[in-house]
Amino acid sequence: MEEQYRISDPQVLKVVAHPLRVRLLGLLRSDGPATASELGRKVGESSGSTSYHLRELFKYGFIEEDPDRRDGRERRWRARHRYTSWDGGELSGTEEGREAVRIMRMRQVEVLGRVAQEHEEHDWSPEWARAAGLSDHIVELPPAGLREFNDRAMELLRDLAARYSGDPDARQVNIWMGGFPRDGFPTDGSPSDKEQDR
Repeated sequence: MEEQYRISDPQVLKVVAHPLRVRLLGLLRSDGPATASELGRKVGESSGSTSYHLRELFKYGFIEEDPDRRDGRERRWRARHRYTSWDGGELSGTEEGREAVRIMRMRQVEVLGRVAQEHEEHDWSPEWARAAGLSDHIVELPPAGLREFNDRAMELLRDLAARYSGDPDARQVNIWMGGFPRDGFPTDGSPSDKEQDR
C-alpha cells in the first residue's frame, strides 16, 4: 500500500468527499479488503449502492481490486493509499477548490463526531479510558509555527507507530490534528473591533 494520495484537482477531492464514499474508503483502510456486499452490511446500504460508489473510487485511483483475495462471485476491493492529502492553500485559488476543501473538512468533522459519540469509556480498560479523549488549545503561532507543529506531530506519530508495532496491547486509534487561525484577535494585545462588540 502506498503512503498517500496527494490531490491537487478539486474535482477529485469532491469525488472522495461524498459521504458514503469517504466512509467506504475509510473502512477499506482501517478494516482491510472487502466486497461491496460486506461493506453494504457495515454501512447499512444495498450492495448496488456500495458497488456504484466503489466503482467511482476505483475510477479516480483511490482503490483497486485485491489480487491476493479473490471472491468468485464479487470483486474484493482494497485501498491503494494509507491516507489522502491536499493543500488547502493550493486548492483555494478557485471557488470550486474552496468548496471541495470545505466539504472535505466537514466530512472529517462528521467522522470525528461519530467516533467520539460511539466511544464509551466503560467498554475499555482504565488504561485506555485515561489515554483516550479530546483536547483543545488556543495558542499564538505564525503559519510557520502551525506547519512545524503538524510536521513534528506526524513525525512523532510515525515513530510511535513503529516503536509499538506488534505490541499485544496495541489497537487501531483514531487521531485527528487540526489548527485554524481565529479571526479578529490582534497579536499586539489591543482589543479588536469584534471583541469590543461582544
